[in-house]
This record gives sequence, C-alpha cells and structure tokens, in this order.
Amino acid sequence: MEKEKKIFGKKYKKAYLELSNGVRLDGCAIGADVSVSGEMVFNTGMLGYSEAMTDPSYLGQILVFSFCLIGNYGIPAPKSGNFFMSKGHESSSIKTQGIIVSDIYDGCHHHDGGISLENWMKSQDIPGIAGIDTRYLVQMIRESGNLWGRIVPESARPQDKNKFEFLKNFKDNEYVDPSKYNLMPSVSTKEKVIMGKGLKKVAVIDCGAKWNIMRMLVERGCEVRLLPWDSDFSKVECDGWLISNGPGDPKNTGDLVERIRKDVLCLNKPILGICLGHQLLSLASGAKTKRLNHGHRSHNQPVFSLPGKNAYMSSQNHRYAVEKSSIQPDWELWFENANDDSVEGLKHKTKPFMSVQFHPEASSGPNDTSWIMDKFISLIKK
Repeated sequence: MEKEKKIFGKKYKKAYLELSNGVRLDGCAIGADVSVSGEMVFNTGMLGYSEAMTDPSYLGQILVFSFCLIGNYGIPAPKSGNFFMSKGHESSSIKTQGIIVSDIYDGCHHHDGGISLENWMKSQDIPGIAGIDTRYLVQMIRESGNLWGRIVPESARPQDKNKFEFLKNFKDNEYVDPSKYNLMPSVSTKEKVIMGKGLKKVAVIDCGAKWNIMRMLVERGCEVRLLPWDSDFSKVECDGWLISNGPGDPKNTGDLVERIRKDVLCLNKPILGICLGHQLLSLASGAKTKRLNHGHRSHNQPVFSLPGKNAYMSSQNHRYAVEKSSIQPDWELWFENANDDSVEGLKHKTKPFMSVQFHPEASSGPNDTSWIMDKFISLIKK
C-alpha cells in the first residue's frame, strides 16, 4: 500500500484494522494517532454519528458505519452554558474506542456551528480508519457472532488506559472485550444531578444514560434526579423510577440487580427500564438474559406491540436479550422483534412496571415509540 492516500483531496497516513478472526484490512488513518482495541459493532444510520459516538452504550466498542459517507455536516457545537443538554451529543465525550468508515468528509456545515468530525476525534484522542469496505465488514461482524478488532494507525502510540476505568484491566496486545467487566463505574455519574423543576420527581438510575432521556423527561414537566449506579436506592425520594440504557453484560453489574429487586421493585411506584435497564429490571424480576448470536444495531429495527401486533420502527444497539421462556408468571410480553421474535419489552400484569429493549428516546433514530415516555409520565401522574 502506498504511504498516503487522498480522500476529498486531503492526504491521510495509512492504518490497518486487525480482526480476531485473522483478517487484516488496510485503510487511511483518521482522528488521533492512537492504537486501540474493542468489540466490533456497527450502525446502519445515514445520520446521527455524533449521537452514536457519544452514546455510553458503545463504550469499549469499535463502531463501523455502513453508510457510505460519514461527517458530511460536522459535529454540532454545544449550546452556550448548557452542554449537558446539548442536542447532537448524548454524553460529555466520545465513548467509542474508534470508528471505521468508508469515506469521511473533513468539514462542518451544521446550523449550530461546530467542528469537523475528524478534528473532534483528534481533540478527544479517538482514532479511526477510512477507505474500508464497511458493508463487507458489517457482513463479517454479522456472520462471526463475536468479533474483536484493533485499529493501528501508522506511528501510533498506545491508548491512555486512564481514559476509562475498565481499560486498566487490559494489556496492550490484548483484544478488548468490554462485556467481561462491570462498566458501570466508567459511564455512570459520580454524584447526584438534578434537572428541571417539575412537580413530579423521576429518579434515573444512571447506567450510562443517554441525555435525550433526561431531555424528554424535563420537557414533560418532571424534575429529574440522575443517580449514580451505586446509590442507596432505599434513601431516594421520587414519584417514579427510570433504569437507563448502558453498555456491557447485564449480569456484570455488581450488586445492581439485587438492589433494584430489594429497594425499587418493592415500592410499587412506576418503573420504566430502557435497553440495559430493561434487562436489569427483567433479571430483578426473576427472568434470565442471554447473549445473542446477532445483535440488534440499527435505526430501523421493526418491533410489534402485543397483543394487537401494532408495528413500530425502533433504534437499537444491544447484544443481550431476555430469554422468553424465563419470563415470570406475573409479567407479560409487551413487545417482540419482528425479525427474530426476541423479547423487546415486558410489563407487569398488575403493577406500573414496564421495560423496552429499544430506545423510545431515539436520538438518533425514529420517534415512533416516543409515546412510551408519555405513558410512563401518565402512570406517575396517576
């Protein structure tokens, strides 16, 4: 391979992607000159790359964008004085280990101003590779089931292992498998944060919560109390509970499941679990979870609500799912995946408890299921 390549007239150094199945793919280095490793995952969205890269659910993962061009509108600038709720960002920093794209545009044409995707990556010490056939790579990820990779730019330096707590467990030459560890300390808030001034108080257990969850609750007139994952829930005063999305294996979350069972389920207050929160609530109810051969990762995952089988398009990013046969007698199936019939949502038969595997807050993705947030608020107001 030649020493440099051009993308949209700009020269890039070389880099390669080394996969755990022995395959090596050559491309152009983008972002920071850092060598990283992570679980290989993908996203099929045409837009929403900044939301995806800042989504804590992608922690420890190398994100492959299957769409042909990424970065075409840049990265939106944070709103002055209120970055925590800034749209276009779902956390305060990039959470992916790195990204793989077919082509990248090095410019910014966002109505909020901002910077280019690559400059943003450099500012946060995140590497990537362009010039790779990402659709071929997505097929390989789908067929492999479990695949890990390593991004190696030319003249790269090792990743700073202090960036996230879980990285301290890995050696430089080891493939990073984030699901082996409890990732909650790396993504959860360190102290309680209060947002909004509504009459109803919603406690959000932060397992890596996307900011759009809090935006939607505040917009619906709630006071949001964002709690560290290891809080003493028995001392929390609220009108309802939301267990957020997040990364990793739901079984590798310390004693979180037991504390939800002991201190949250017993209160009979409205509960909404989202993504990882759905899995944690299900485990607390007595159900079991499993690792899927093919994870659900896209903006266009079709789900059916039951019993009426109304169809919705949903945004998803997960590898684990609740085992249908383990659903407890006092719970019922609420949503089902239209492609593989896997569990996409549960609700209690008599109590105001419900959970969904997908993202009703989207950001990015379709807003078909945002009504679930309204349903949750209506339960609290009752």
